[in-house]
Amino acid sequence: MAFKYLSNVPLAQARSQFLEVLISRGLCPESETIKTVEANHRIAAEAVYAHISAPHYNSCAMDGIALDASLTFGATETRPVTLQQGQFRWVNTGDPLPANCDAVVMVEDVIEAENGAVELFIAAVPWQHIRQIGEDIAQGDMIVPSYTEITPAIQGAMLAAGVLNLEVIKKPLVGVIPTGNELVSPQTDPQQGSIIEFNSTIIEGMLEDWGCESIVYPIVRDQQILISGAVRKAAEECDFVLLNAGSSAGKKDFSVDAIAQNGEVILHGVAIRPGKPVVLGATQRDAKVIPLVGLPGYPVSAILVMEEIVHPAMNLMLKKIDEEKPMVEATVSRRLTSSLKYLEFIRARIGNVNGKLVAIPLNRGAGVVSSFVKADGIIEVPQNTEGYEAGETVPVNLVRNLKDINKTLVITGSHDPLIDELIDLMKMKWPDSQVVSSHVGSLGGLMALKRGESHLGGTHLLDEETGEYNKSYVRRYFRDGGVRLISSVFRSQGLMVTKGNPLEIKSIADLARVNYVNRQKGSGTRILLDYLLKQNGLEPGQIKGYDREEITHTAVAAAVASGTADAGMGILAAAKIYDLDFIPLIWEQYDLLVSEKTLDHPEYIHLLEVLRSDAFAKRLEKLGGYRLNDPGEVIL
Repeated sequence: MAFKYLSNVPLAQARSQFLEVLISRGLCPESETIKTVEANHRIAAEAVYAHISAPHYNSCAMDGIALDASLTFGATETRPVTLQQGQFRWVNTGDPLPANCDAVVMVEDVIEAENGAVELFIAAVPWQHIRQIGEDIAQGDMIVPSYTEITPAIQGAMLAAGVLNLEVIKKPLVGVIPTGNELVSPQTDPQQGSIIEFNSTIIEGMLEDWGCESIVYPIVRDQQILISGAVRKAAEECDFVLLNAGSSAGKKDFSVDAIAQNGEVILHGVAIRPGKPVVLGATQRDAKVIPLVGLPGYPVSAILVMEEIVHPAMNLMLKKIDEEKPMVEATVSRRLTSSLKYLEFIRARIGNVNGKLVAIPLNRGAGVVSSFVKADGIIEVPQNTEGYEAGETVPVNLVRNLKDINKTLVITGSHDPLIDELIDLMKMKWPDSQVVSSHVGSLGGLMALKRGESHLGGTHLLDEETGEYNKSYVRRYFRDGGVRLISSVFRSQGLMVTKGNPLEIKSIADLARVNYVNRQKGSGTRILLDYLLKQNGLEPGQIKGYDREEITHTAVAAAVASGTADAGMGILAAAKIYDLDFIPLIWEQYDLLVSEKTLDHPEYIHLLEVLRSDAFAKRLEKLGGYRLNDPGEVIL
């Protein structure tokens, strides 16, 4: 297939053009009849009217006696009225109103006398404590208008009004076609070059949330005839077709041709990042239009296209209103650069730090699906904008409840698995606990605290002159105080190497002859490495891979385990996860630096409780390479 250039249509224009074509081709919802008891969250296809009144008879609304109210006129506390048997009837709530009665007196107001007679000290009012026919719903009343979402309360009203079946919008059936020679079904031990196919599960879940049904077809190999045939089959069986992967301009990408061979390509390429290579098209089945969409293969790209383009199309088919995204203003924690060519969507964690909403950008990679797992909001960088500077106020579309964000504890600093263990233990004890963490290195954590963009962070900064950890840095960057240094653990730092240590790496001096993977600038591990290199008379330029950076200990371990690096510095816990050999070099001090304004934060108080707990000590023992160091004690 010849190389094809993509168009670069702005998102709003692309969405509008796609929907207008679908509407002009007659895209409209279909309906079906279902039982009212099965209609929760379905959309009424037409107005629903009451078949009977509710209640459909005059009903006693209280336990007591039914009577003719005129018999009680004149009753007072000093001159009660006495009624004999035959002048009233005992009734229970819900009983039909007896003939010749027009009131019910509550049992609490009835005084029983001799021979079955009763005394009343208060006169009754006609029609008191009686539910008259049609009091709630009268026969012929409209219960809900067309295109109303059915709720449990509406279901109850319909059943009370004798509506046992109703016409609802039929759920669109969406065909999802995964494609790619490299794709394999989910498994625990995929071979190199195999990519686990999980996009369809994400897509299927999103469709279910939106009120659709779906069919996920078997994985289709990268052959034009096979992909085209799969699209044809899905278009014959479904109301909407999503072709996943193979929608860019590469010579092995067949989506655009498969859609063109089965219908019409409306446009190919939208000015968004991630998500640019989407294909939007349509075909006809009899007189019915079938939308065809080629989603990008990267999961983040696919999710964004689903949200921004597919969801509005689904809402058309379901007669639902596009929901307005909740938006807030937040301070971005670091500089964000962006191409002028695209509207860029950047996932971010959001926290309220001392009354200021802070947005911490996550990894932008289109394949980093975990960024959506962690995201609290989406920063949109408009097309023709170069980006935002650190500290600038930016609009953020929320994907998490603002109430939860406002109570969230924000941890920004050095990476260590113990932070995740703390968060998990907090969640187990307090299920409504809200904590977010981001890994920016020890110095990055100090600067985030200084700018008021986090509540606390982990730090392990070595002073090369004194051999002391953290204190000199805190004194240097926080001359006016405002923070507390909290003791936590000692942890074993060393070199992580391939299982069996085939290169016989024994010390820092051996790094001059192997492939290394480093931590990012400003991390305590990077500072420690530089210190140890000096002690061994080595320069960074002598270390192959010195400039290759990862932001977590586990990412360094993964690089060594994959064979792309021979060694990397990290903690024992990370080496154990990847079954690597570990050459211990030093026990270092890992502390927590916390803003004084955070000391009364409920989530911080919970964190301290967990930090000092036996459960946390057991977690550290299982991880390996830690020693407790008076956790929770103030050391500066």
